[in-house]
Amino acid sequence: MESFNAVETLQPAERALFWVGALITASLALWLLYKIITGFRIWVLGNGDLLSPKLGKWAVVTGATDGIGKSYAEELARRGFSMMLISRSQEKLDDVAKSLESTYKVETKTIAVDYSHDDIYPKIEKGLAGLEIGVLVNNVGISYSYPEFFLHIPDLENFITTMINVNITSVCQMTRLVLPRMEASLLFHCRAKGVILNISSASGMFPVPLLTIYSSTKAFVDFFSRGLQSEYKCKGIIIQSVLPFFVATKMTKIRKPTLDKPTPERYVAAELNTVGLQDQTNGYFPHAVMGWVTTVLAPIKLVLCLGLRMNKAQRGGYLRRRKLR
Repeated sequence: MESFNAVETLQPAERALFWVGALITASLALWLLYKIITGFRIWVLGNGDLLSPKLGKWAVVTGATDGIGKSYAEELARRGFSMMLISRSQEKLDDVAKSLESTYKVETKTIAVDYSHDDIYPKIEKGLAGLEIGVLVNNVGISYSYPEFFLHIPDLENFITTMINVNITSVCQMTRLVLPRMEASLLFHCRAKGVILNISSASGMFPVPLLTIYSSTKAFVDFFSRGLQSEYKCKGIIIQSVLPFFVATKMTKIRKPTLDKPTPERYVAAELNTVGLQDQTNGYFPHAVMGWVTTVLAPIKLVLCLGLRMNKAQRGGYLRRRKLR
């Protein structure tokens, strides 16, 4: 009777496990190498030469008189684009236009409209007539004045309409007006060309309690952008979803910039280097790390819990300050 040899019996299993482990290790190493090379390409080398007037003479920026929108206008003018500036205040538009003309020696045009209204688009279409548009930045947007529970939002009915008109309708309608011009360039340049940057928000990457309507509208912008990019990428048109975390602007009420809360100028300079490299981007390396942590590492329940706690604290502070006035 042959004796049972456990070592010899287990050897095939050990060899199989060894090769499985080696394969997994090699796959992880290749994945990590790919991520490092990709990250270096995006965040170090960038794609800054893509955005130039070769795409089309004019760049259109909505919400162009403050914050991120103004910084996009300045950076695109610096790159040689003639600028079409669209915002609500004609006085502010004139100030920004004069500054761009003086500093960068570019041609400017302005259209003063209130994006909370839905009857403005014939006026915008008339203003865009005859322009060769290479870049559209759908930046105009509004948020809450302070975090609040849905049913406690002041003037809720009008708030809903205004938020949808400014944050959602504007993106769809401006894209409707500009995209055919980019697609039509196929007839004259043997290929379509153009870039549309839709400024969403990191709040659109996950639900944000007490900013629920804002978060939802920004999620729409992200989904709309990515879906449209799939439709038009093969035609040479870039449609990018941009999802910043906090930037030191008037809307966020952040006055002192930090590493994770950059100035609009610093954010825009970084974001434009990702165009053509990422269909969906946080636009700024520290924000990309934050986006990865909140969507990949952190459980969604934890993100929701922390968001609710932070916004409750901000709400309480705002209401206390208002009572003291």
